[in-house]
Amino acid sequence: MTPTELAPAFFLAVVVVLLACRLVGRLLRALGQPPVVGEMVAGVVLGPSVLGALLPGVEAGLFPTELRPVLYVVGQIGLVAFMFRAGWEFRVDRMRGVARSAVLISAAGIVVPLLLGGALTWFAAGRVDVFPHDVPLAVSALFVGVALAITAFPMLARIITERGLAGSRFGSIALGAGALDDAVAWVLLAGVLGMASGNAGPVAIAVGGSVLLVGLLAVLMRSRGRAAVLADRIAPENVLLAVVAVLFLAAWYTDTIGLYAVFGAFSLGMVFPRSERLDRAVAALHPVGALFLPLFFTYSGLNTDFALLGSGTLLLFTVACVVVAIAGKFGACWLTARAVGEPQPVALRVGALMNARGLMQLIAINVGLAAGIVTPALFSALVVVALVTTAMATPLLSAFDRRDRVTTSEPVATTP
Repeated sequence: MTPTELAPAFFLAVVVVLLACRLVGRLLRALGQPPVVGEMVAGVVLGPSVLGALLPGVEAGLFPTELRPVLYVVGQIGLVAFMFRAGWEFRVDRMRGVARSAVLISAAGIVVPLLLGGALTWFAAGRVDVFPHDVPLAVSALFVGVALAITAFPMLARIITERGLAGSRFGSIALGAGALDDAVAWVLLAGVLGMASGNAGPVAIAVGGSVLLVGLLAVLMRSRGRAAVLADRIAPENVLLAVVAVLFLAAWYTDTIGLYAVFGAFSLGMVFPRSERLDRAVAALHPVGALFLPLFFTYSGLNTDFALLGSGTLLLFTVACVVVAIAGKFGACWLTARAVGEPQPVALRVGALMNARGLMQLIAINVGLAAGIVTPALFSALVVVALVTTAMATPLLSAFDRRDRVTTSEPVATTP
């Protein structure tokens, strides 16, 4: 397709995606699911699993192959805008009282799923035809382990924001632990990709780039006052331009070092200077995230085909992945939270939030698919894990709230 043909195709696709997300979101709202889960499910519905199976010509016409990279890139813009605002709303000072818990919970949330996922892969190898035949088993085992160890950090942030939990102790712990989990997971993913290609360069770049990123953020944190004064001297019409330029540079940098754009966006938001003019510019980015983020879910849905899981062995493998994912993440994070002294209501909610995989797992398996270390069947199985674990989060939180109202009149701790 030529650029002049892609433009109208893109406009029509965006309309279909937004309407589908709104419709599915309203249907799932009755089941207690947040809008973000509706967007995930809508992405799958528009792909080969539903629309492609029922009306293959319609799916091919709405989402031609040439259009898919455009959906991905524009979806990244929405994702970066959303995560920047999430970081801007997250108060760094709230982490001071929960840092120890967040670090230990994060460590458990990485190590246990990584080991369980690797063990499941070793057991399934030769019994289930789901792994690439030309990829070493060690690479497949590590990739599955990393995919199960990931937390849906953007979704976690969105669920916490939508439910007004940003000031709660468990919300602060989950945000801190989720950010650490995904930063480590992306470094590990870079290592897996390096093993698959026989090149250690990606790991070195990810680690070295992360150290430099922390240093740059520390400098910005210390100079926020001067930056705010400088922003007030800029012409009002140029403030938004400057904010977007800095944001996209941060996203470009973290993407380049292998940590993915969302970390640059979120970490920049956490240390971003505050002033009336800058706050208005950040608020102006909110509609961008709301409008374009669903496009990434559609891009992932177009790569998902549940028909590939039709055999009994693949279904059993998928169920095993879901069970291992829940045990490794919810179980490990809940037990660790209790071990470090967090009360039961906080520990349960941290486990429920950390268990969600959603967007970040979709990103990871898309990377694996593009690198040739994930088969379409494995991709679809891991999408099921992302859907199930993310859909569990809100109902579990609601169930814990109802239980606490019945068993005690004391509210859950709302401050770190």
